[in-house]
Amino acid sequence: MSSVFETQQTIREILLKILDNHSLEQLNKIPEGFNNNIIWNVAHCVAAQQTLVYKLSGLPTMVSEDFILKYRKGTKPEEDVSEEEVNEIRAFLLSTFEKTKNDFQSGLFVDYNEYTTSMGFTLKNVQDALDFNNYHEGIHTGIAMSLKKLV
Repeated sequence: MSSVFETQQTIREILLKILDNHSLEQLNKIPEGFNNNIIWNVAHCVAAQQTLVYKLSGLPTMVSEDFILKYRKGTKPEEDVSEEEVNEIRAFLLSTFEKTKNDFQSGLFVDYNEYTTSMGFTLKNVQDALDFNNYHEGIHTGIAMSLKKLV
């Protein structure tokens, strides 16, 4: 397994532990001074990865467009998520990682629509997207780790 997938696997395992060690109330709580909560940050990682890797490669995503719209950049929680949705997000953390790794190894990613992120990174191919995605997920993992101290 390449280091990009080893890194993402570690990030996803950290996010799973955060989900498993917090109550539904804690996952949904938005501390004072914050715009979002733990569960939004975790779901945002899934939505962003699907957009950066699959949509920009012109491929179908593994999550619904509604999921992506709910958790994309610039959104915030509009209501508490249910235990059922937490379980769906938990499953997506695993399934999207495994499928992306397998799709990459099988050579599925051929085309890529160049994209410059809001942070100024220009992604020219799927490898750039995977590298940036780990950086992005690392940021949101750090935010989730900060939030867990406040809930």
